[in-house]
Amino acid sequence: MSALLQVEHIEKSFGETKVLKDVSFSLKEGEVVSIIGSSGSGKTTLLRCLNFLETPDEGVIKVADEVLLDMKDPSTLKESEIRKKRLRFGLVFQSFNLFPQYTALENVMLAKELLAKEQPDYKSRRKEIHEEIKAQAEKLLKQMGLGERMNNYPHQLSGGQCQRVAIARALALKPDILCFDEPTSALDPELTGEVLRVIKELADQHTTMIIVTHEMAFARDVANKVIFMDDGVIVEQGDPKEVFGNPKEERTKQFLSRYKQG
Repeated sequence: MSALLQVEHIEKSFGETKVLKDVSFSLKEGEVVSIIGSSGSGKTTLLRCLNFLETPDEGVIKVADEVLLDMKDPSTLKESEIRKKRLRFGLVFQSFNLFPQYTALENVMLAKELLAKEQPDYKSRRKEIHEEIKAQAEKLLKQMGLGERMNNYPHQLSGGQCQRVAIARALALKPDILCFDEPTSALDPELTGEVLRVIKELADQHTTMIIVTHEMAFARDVANKVIFMDDGVIVEQGDPKEVFGNPKEERTKQFLSRYKQG
């Protein structure tokens, strides 16, 4: 099976600081990759480059053999195309980023409704399209265990519930690849488990995912592949049992020695 995602030679600097240095990896459909490493190792910047929230200085990003970004080809950088390409990825942020003035249901529906307005038949099918989007959002929120909370506003929800709304919102756009940036780092320990359970269920359903996480036991147990980053470089990548149980690189060993592996 050919790779769904191919990331080739990504480089990114902010001023004099080189944050990503020749980063390459691939991901097959239905696979989960966990990216681990210390704060400042480039993990979040890599996710932001994949989601077109940052533009790399060098490199190529392909999804399903389609070149989404090639820094040597300016035609792939057209602003009008970037928004469309961004829809190939769903990003769940650390801090939920829900709109406080909208209910959980409205937060999940919002992006889909905005996109629907661009359809040529929107005016003639407005009510029907709205009902379709609403039904899909309700289904996703029930899947997240939030069937009773759909009409609650973010301030009426716990952090774990807000993060599950954010996951439903990302899934609503049916991305090829779902990305998580430290999805539990803003949560109290007792709320972390409920979000990790949802992500594990998505993995069991063969949702293609990239998960940046500090939860080492989770990274080991849920992923098909683990990538360890340090100082903007992929130091080691491979089968989680190998990387966690028998790391080859000294930097990986030093990093993992700071964590109890559960």
